[in-house]
Amino acid sequence: MTDTVATPMAYYPQLEVSGSARAMGEQIGESLREEIRGFDAVALSRVNKTVATSRPSALAIAADCIPRVQAYAPHMIEELEGMATAAGISLERLMLLQIRNQLQADENRAESGHVADSGCTAFAIDSSVHAVGHGVVGQNWDNDPALDPYTVVLTRRPKNAPGFMTITQAGLISYIGVSEAGIGVCMNTLPAPARRHGVPHYFTVRGIFESRNLDDCVEAVRRAERAIPANIILATPQGPADLEITVDDVHILRDDDGDGVVTHTNHCIHPDLASINDRFDELIESQPRKCRIDELLRALPRPIDNAQLEDVLRDHDNHPHSICRHANDHPQTGYWTSVFSVVIDADAALMRISRGNPCQQLYENYSFN
Repeated sequence: MTDTVATPMAYYPQLEVSGSARAMGEQIGESLREEIRGFDAVALSRVNKTVATSRPSALAIAADCIPRVQAYAPHMIEELEGMATAAGISLERLMLLQIRNQLQADENRAESGHVADSGCTAFAIDSSVHAVGHGVVGQNWDNDPALDPYTVVLTRRPKNAPGFMTITQAGLISYIGVSEAGIGVCMNTLPAPARRHGVPHYFTVRGIFESRNLDDCVEAVRRAERAIPANIILATPQGPADLEITVDDVHILRDDDGDGVVTHTNHCIHPDLASINDRFDELIESQPRKCRIDELLRALPRPIDNAQLEDVLRDHDNHPHSICRHANDHPQTGYWTSVFSVVIDADAALMRISRGNPCQQLYENYSFN
């Protein structure tokens, strides 16, 4: 499946914070000030590689999101306020980092999509088919390599919710990761109808990290008036699940065939949403990647171990448009690569991450404990 020897690379910077929401924000803003300010400096220009929007328009949407998040989860705004003050940027500019995938072109369209946040290939594995009996979720994060300098592994230990560790761009309220409640989270773009205003996606992801079971995860998303569609794939104490999220509902995909595996790429799978695929352009060969990862995972002998899963994420079938994605000639997303790859052992609160294409970099351990 692979044709490149992996080599070690430096770890991502790591930070652990704890305390009240505001205190955690202040610790993040102070410790990651340069990364947050650097991300702020390039964020809109990177968005404009795929959708043309002006800074005034983007900041107006960011400002509109603040009271919406305040109503959804006031402690999250408190964390951002502490972060913004300590990093020396405005709350609106920090909110802009959260809503990059929510921005639309300045001109009106009859049916609007949104900025593609990532074009990922993901899986979740039930503990019943895992070599050491753990629930596992993983993915390649196919995105803009220019975001690597602002990417960190951040552990939060809040006062009144489960602690959690994420791999994230500095300044975001949450991202891909694992909680001490045994919930592992991966996510990717789902092309579907969107709207300009609503609770930004990463705040509902943060709500998932503050949950302790699958039902609470679904409710954390469902109770928000959402702006964009998204896909979230989970390892939970109740087993693997995938949430296909539209602005109107949350559709849940489970291990219906009993093989212990759930997979997702970047198109709708749930029967109630299948017609959406005809209305939006396919994102970076989503259908072929879904077929390929299903084929590879079906072929693995049981029980499945993490080394086998890492090798699946190195797959080069249809290179460079492969599961392990490399630069290509696509006019909009050709610069995207598998910027990192992650396999999350939710029961051990462990992330194994390759910084760069997994065919070229070794997976390194990042432990919550």
